Amino acid sequence: MRTLEVAIVGSGPAGLYAAEALIKQAAVLEPPQPIRVDVLDRLPTPYGLVRYGVAPDHKSIKSIADYLRRVLEHEGVRFLGGVHLGEDVTRDDLLASYDAVVYATGAMRDRRLGIPGEDLPGSYAATDFVNWYCGHPDVDPAAFSLDAESVAVIGVGNVAVDVARILIRDPAELRETDISQPVLEALEASKVREVHVIGRRGPAQAKFTTKELRELGELEGVDVVVGAGEHDLDAFDPTGESARLAQTDRHVRGNYAVISGWASRAPAGHPRRLTVRFWLRPTEIQGAERVSGLILERTRLDDSGVFAGTGQQETLDVQMVLRSVGYQSVPLLGLPFDQGSYTVPNEEGRVLGPDGQPLPGEYVAGWLKRGPTGVIGTNKSDAAQTVRALLADLAGGPGPGDVPLPRAGLLRMPAPAPAPAPAATAAATDKPAVVIEPGAAGGQSAAGGAGQASAAAEAGLTAEEVAAEAAEVAAMEAAEAGAAEATDLAVLSRFEQLLEARGIRPVSYADWLRIEAAEEELAVSLGRGARVKLPSREHLHRAYGPGS
Repeated sequence: MRTLEVAIVGSGPAGLYAAEALIKQAAVLEPPQPIRVDVLDRLPTPYGLVRYGVAPDHKSIKSIADYLRRVLEHEGVRFLGGVHLGEDVTRDDLLASYDAVVYATGAMRDRRLGIPGEDLPGSYAATDFVNWYCGHPDVDPAAFSLDAESVAVIGVGNVAVDVARILIRDPAELRETDISQPVLEALEASKVREVHVIGRRGPAQAKFTTKELRELGELEGVDVVVGAGEHDLDAFDPTGESARLAQTDRHVRGNYAVISGWASRAPAGHPRRLTVRFWLRPTEIQGAERVSGLILERTRLDDSGVFAGTGQQETLDVQMVLRSVGYQSVPLLGLPFDQGSYTVPNEEGRVLGPDGQPLPGEYVAGWLKRGPTGVIGTNKSDAAQTVRALLADLAGGPGPGDVPLPRAGLLRMPAPAPAPAPAATAAATDKPAVVIEPGAAGGQSAAGGAGQASAAAEAGLTAEEVAAEAAEVAAMEAAEAGAAEATDLAVLSRFEQLLEARGIRPVSYADWLRIEAAEEELAVSLGRGARVKLPSREHLHRAYGPGS
């Protein structure tokens, strides 16, 4: 039986969950289908937002990499880093080299505020700051000098909370994390003494999770203050909807309890202050040569529940503004893209062309498929849905419009299992959500022991769900050990031949292990934790390149 070859573009959680689903679903076919999955990424490192989006002080959430590692270590999966779709290779190259392509490139472009002064020096996207403190190789370690004393963070999601926490936290507490040395030194030299977190609506509409929020109040040497009267659920919402949510929605109730607790306590006179503001929207960033202030307008809901500004304004004396008001996917060259939703048009993961019909051999998963929303389970079920569609199409099975594929009929498939219900939101499951955004990824570790329990607690997983994750790891190992026809990864594929002809040497998983080893050695040399991120693309290349 010929080996099925699939490319996945993107090595973050969505891409690697898709690879996992391909391995597992192909293994239960009768007979099992040999499969080779190439996971491409423009970066030389895998894991996407798990590496470059989770704050360095959230070690238990970062441990989801332990689970994703098992996917990359499977004999049928190959990591090809440093390969940029649109620059090194084209969409047509992929379609000519593989039976199918799954695009899972995420949503890392920030939404803009659309106000005067937004492009002044000192005004940044929160994604830029997150990339900086996470050591993203595209960001100069010297990009942020942190010479501002007062900073405004616009937004009330988990990314805004992460950004505020890193800005105001005692940097000595970050020494045992994997934060890069230049970033740690910049934080140690920081002049920031006050951070304002600002939301357009009230505490009942805020998107942060209770655990993330509570953590702000536990920071050493930091006073947390709530804007006077702004936590009052009725003052700016005469409809009573905010008060109702605080009674009926567990997520809102937990957040409101934390915020009310802060509002009821007097400042202790700590050297740093974090102020949480509600019912304010930015209308202008002031400054001549750089940011010097932020004009805010009071907002409210009218009696019919319509959100509006009141015309009442105030000015904050800040020297830096970070916007964290949402994220968008970026179009991929030649691939259909909806500029309204910032997603690829699709049906159950099948990419749809301009005529609304599926495009043969092209699929999408993750945020590029559904937008930057969801809990950790959403990405797993999302990827599984896409893979079911992919395998059904290659088997000549039913699909929208009976998708014609050049290699249809390649697989022999059992009757398709019913799709699981979409992952529920926190409100529906009545347990905290782990929102997968640039500063708040979450997941379950497959490492076992205390690390597994800690990651499970972060993700709000039950004991049964922890056991299910462990069973999935065991199933992958069994599929690998019992494969009737092992994939020969030593033979150059058509795609590798193409890369070789263009002089492109992809970063392999073995190269990635060399990077990991170099980061562990760096931590030892600096007397820090288990590992310290290499601070630039040049340092990464030295770790895995010729002579390493």
